[in-house]
Amino acid sequence: MGLQLSGHQAIVNYFVLGDQVVMTPLFLGSEPLRATSGKYKGITILQQEQNDGLAPVRALTDAQQQKAILNFSKTGNNNLGEAFKDNIVLDYAGIRANEFAEPSRRGLRELIQLYAGNMDDGHARVKMNEVDKQFDKTWFAWIGGTQSDSPFYYRIQSPVILIEFDHRRPANLAKFASDTNKPTQQHIHTVVRTPNGNDYGKDLLRQHYLAHSHQS
Repeated sequence: MGLQLSGHQAIVNYFVLGDQVVMTPLFLGSEPLRATSGKYKGITILQQEQNDGLAPVRALTDAQQQKAILNFSKTGNNNLGEAFKDNIVLDYAGIRANEFAEPSRRGLRELIQLYAGNMDDGHARVKMNEVDKQFDKTWFAWIGGTQSDSPFYYRIQSPVILIEFDHRRPANLAKFASDTNKPTQQHIHTVVRTPNGNDYGKDLLRQHYLAHSHQS
């Protein structure tokens, strides 16, 4: 069984087979990030994904940052796994988690858990067990500055999960921006994918067909 929620800044694919769940592809975004009026005034979105994303890169040594940071200048939109990229295959980039010291490892794992935690606790634990088994094969890449007010992009990629966070160029707020070509912290896109052809529940279906015969 599967369902899809599709909107301009929210796309959720949720596939269920027995007690197993795949919740990818997942896209969440917003521009602006804070409601300034109306019944939802004061509500913010994607701030933890933004702020916690700084923890692992800041905990790296200078030499490690040289590996992780693909470009210190962020001049455009960088997400690679958005719409029309079904079952995308990306080369690993940045630095592997097996090079991280404990503060960076902990920060990276907590960041992954933040995204996995969009599912119910039990399903999130199953996903994090997969993540932990592949943790030393997890790569972390960064584009942009590391200051709190810097626009930036990060990618977390392993054999079992792909996460992207991207500060984007102004779109709906372009008429209020002084420079519409520069990314801003007022426009965020996030993406969660399951690599290796597992999107849209394909891996669970493959497992099911391998375990159970189906006669036409």
